[in-house]
Amino acid sequence: MMRTIRLTRPALAVGIAAAGAVATVGPAACVLFFRRWCLTWGARDDEVAAKLPGDELLPDAGLVTTRAVTIDAPPSAIWPWLVQMGSGRGGAYTYDWIENLLGLNMHSANEILPRYQHIAVGDELPMGSGRPGVTVGVLDPPRTLAVRVADQKWVWIFALVPEGESTRLISRNRIATAALAPVGRLFYTVFMEPGSLVMERKMLLGIKQRVERTATAS
Repeated sequence: MMRTIRLTRPALAVGIAAAGAVATVGPAACVLFFRRWCLTWGARDDEVAAKLPGDELLPDAGLVTTRAVTIDAPPSAIWPWLVQMGSGRGGAYTYDWIENLLGLNMHSANEILPRYQHIAVGDELPMGSGRPGVTVGVLDPPRTLAVRVADQKWVWIFALVPEGESTRLISRNRIATAALAPVGRLFYTVFMEPGSLVMERKMLLGIKQRVERTATAS
């Protein structure tokens, strides 16, 4: 025989409040989890927390992303692919068709280009016609390459950390957001952060593929 369960008003109120909390906190927790994954794709907690050479170029960044990939090669085999990056140079190893829709003239190289292997602190790497280039701020081969834009609002750091016979390639972006209006910050969170993950993930995997393919051929 089935029993009918009657909820008292206090119990019903508690149930409604709990359901409301789940409905509110659940999506919020999902958003927060996704955002952390988006900003730290492939990176371990210690890598996210680590201080990297070049962090000092923009110490008060409002937005920091740290993404990483393991490459089965030593840092010396990865370094040449990093220093030749740029518009009209080795490209960015990501989705060229997207870059070129924006007029960036990126054509990702599939080989090491000797003519682009010699850079120095203060050199400017082109980012596309009519766009400001990035200036080399830290150069410590084959460990660290850091560049920044002229307005000092963006710093991009590449760190190569050996792990046995492999290397962790860590890519960190530091972006100044203090001057952005709330709408601008929301735009960054909703569109720019996921978009940067799509492009940077492709770049990291593109470098990994090129380096490992070259190492296997050698």
